[in-house]
Amino acid sequence: MDENYIVTKSNYFIMNSSYDLSMQEQKIILTLASMVQPTDEDFRPYKFKIIDFMKLLGISTKTKYTEIPKITKELMKKVFEINEGKKLIQTAWLSGAVYEKGTGCVELAFSPYLKPYMLQLKENFTRYKLGNILNMKSKYSPRIYEFLKCNEFKKQVTIELEDLKIVVGANEKAYKVYQNVKKKVILQAQKELSKLTDISFDFEEIKTGRKVTSLKFNIQTKSKLFKEPIPLSSIADEEVSATTTHLEEENSIKKVMSIMSDSKIEALEAKKIIDTANGDINIIKEKYDIVSQMKRVGSVVATMIDAIKKDYQAPKGNVTVAKGSFNDYEQRTYDFDELEKRLLGWDKDEVGEEFQQLSVRK
Repeated sequence: MDENYIVTKSNYFIMNSSYDLSMQEQKIILTLASMVQPTDEDFRPYKFKIIDFMKLLGISTKTKYTEIPKITKELMKKVFEINEGKKLIQTAWLSGAVYEKGTGCVELAFSPYLKPYMLQLKENFTRYKLGNILNMKSKYSPRIYEFLKCNEFKKQVTIELEDLKIVVGANEKAYKVYQNVKKKVILQAQKELSKLTDISFDFEEIKTGRKVTSLKFNIQTKSKLFKEPIPLSSIADEEVSATTTHLEEENSIKKVMSIMSDSKIEALEAKKIIDTANGDINIIKEKYDIVSQMKRVGSVVATMIDAIKKDYQAPKGNVTVAKGSFNDYEQRTYDFDELEKRLLGWDKDEVGEEFQQLSVRK
């Protein structure tokens, strides 16, 4: 159990599950989640020392040793819902908890219904260090954090007030009044995220008439070196190595943005192009020289990715590149907006464009 362990969840799960857990219960679930590797094929039982759980939950005296079984028992009773297309999944978080007498250990396992949202993730997922949430006090702050974290790459996100309340589990009667939501949920989360996590935010109220109906969040990343978490399997790696990797990635992104300066691409788009080219800057230069000669390009990012994947070659001789032709063969007609969504992994529209993120998939 380490604050550098990584919590990984699919973006779809973050945006389409509705639950109400206490801060203690969330700490248990997120600590358990940090033990799971997104490449695992199945959940397995995870064993913890009860004394570690007591420290995690702020239970300091031996007289409260029996509190842990009570917390996990209550947690197993809490059924929550996931909207999955035409399906509504109702499940508990845990499939079981086993306490071994005389060992001071507890063994916990996730419900198998959570597999699609935590295992075999390759795109459209969010990950962060467990340490970001361990010292939070408000039960709404981890949910606000996850919501903003999975939209961090966009720098801002707008959400209707009622949808936000569902996402964070603010379903108490008092939260029918916006000022209560603002004070108890949003402003409290703003303080805790600014103090404790790798991101911070400010927000704008959007009104319909005189009533606040939506919120626009502006998300700031505190440090790019802190932004990318260290996988559990790499905890023993040297910090210098991790820092060097981040700096190299940053430099590569800057190089590609410079090469394609005429196209004014974003860092996220540059990263996707780099990944497609397996980090080969020379290939990117070569293909951009070709793409930049095309008379009409619907989306330069989508066309670049397609050029790298299909190994576009420069036209033979002094040939002016015409619309729809390349290297003396007829180019396919593309819906460039749709192609870009597919190539960037933003076409999983159960979640919607507002909730897509680079790099991960359930």
